[in-house]
Amino acid sequence: MNVHCFDTSALVEITHAGLNAAKFAQALAKAETVIISTISIYEIARYTTHAAGETATAEILAFLHQYRITPVTAEIAELAATLALRHKLAMADAIIYATTKTQNATLWTQDNDFEGLPHVKYYPKIRPS
Repeated sequence: MNVHCFDTSALVEITHAGLNAAKFAQALAKAETVIISTISIYEIARYTTHAAGETATAEILAFLHQYRITPVTAEIAELAATLALRHKLAMADAIIYATTKTQNATLWTQDNDFEGLPHVKYYPKIRPS
């Protein structure tokens, strides 16, 4: 099965028309199943409210809720602790990666903390010139 998890950096690119948006949007469209960690919901709501306001946040969250939002379970939290230590990941990143692994998914990201990890499609962030 073609299961993709999109982290916050990929979702921000898609929803805020970043320079990598087309790559991530294409993967989003081709996925059979899309999962999003509740941690990413928190992070994108916080980012978008700050960057674009509450109306934009409501629109983006409505868009994201068409996909499978995966809550942080005890299994995910325990795996995240192990992954954080093994790969030197911050808590949010570890939870997102653990969510990906428990769902047998591929993580799509432009967060360089995930670069080189198994089951990750990493694209470096493109900075405007």
